[in-house]
Amino acid sequence: MYKEVKFLIAGDSALVIEFGDKIEEQVNKKIRSLTLAMERAEIVGINEIIPTYRSLMVIYDPVIMGLDNLTSIIKSIISKMHELKLPDAKVIEVPTLYGGEYGPDIEFVAKHNKISVHEVIKIHTSVEYLIYMIGFTPGFPYLGGMSDKIEAPRLQNPRTKIPVGSVGIAGKQTGIYPVESPGGWQLIGRTPVKLYDPYRKEPVLLNAGDYIRFVQIDENEYKNIEDLERAGKYKVIIREKLRR
Repeated sequence: MYKEVKFLIAGDSALVIEFGDKIEEQVNKKIRSLTLAMERAEIVGINEIIPTYRSLMVIYDPVIMGLDNLTSIIKSIISKMHELKLPDAKVIEVPTLYGGEYGPDIEFVAKHNKISVHEVIKIHTSVEYLIYMIGFTPGFPYLGGMSDKIEAPRLQNPRTKIPVGSVGIAGKQTGIYPVESPGGWQLIGRTPVKLYDPYRKEPVLLNAGDYIRFVQIDENEYKNIEDLERAGKYKVIIREKLRR
């Protein structure tokens, strides 16, 4: 099963399982299935499982688990993955204030694509974006599905500080900065919703395999949600993903 699977050694305590060379939903589904199956198996000797767009890195203890044994176990799990049902996907609504000081690069994105700012917002809010993976900083979602009508190049000179909640575009990707950090994405808006909070029971709000829908709000709504977030009272709108 899955003839395209490759097993790549990464140092003396890591193994990468690669499912093809394309970033696409079906490939990512296999990664999520393998991740879930291995987590449920609770294999002694595995320290960490790190899923990405199209591969999975397994960090293991070579004193407890040999490479050949690990590879054999994973191949056995892969052969039975078709029996596994992934949890139903959810859609998380992310209220976003576009433009102005919150999205200083939105006019560049519009000009680059020869459309209006209004059209950039309309296109950006019209899609349910698959969360392929979480990485870069705690809670940063790498999203798929953005229209090429609003793609834009990275900044030539990255910013040293990007505000928490900034929504950006880089090439054909869009994403959200959960913490203040450097970055080179074109900023088109900002959300007051906390994607990462180390004091929450579940610090990271989003999960790979779910979807994001950006929802445009005005400044009053932004500040109201911001106040609710500070008080720990904001309830994120989450709904079930409609099956195709």
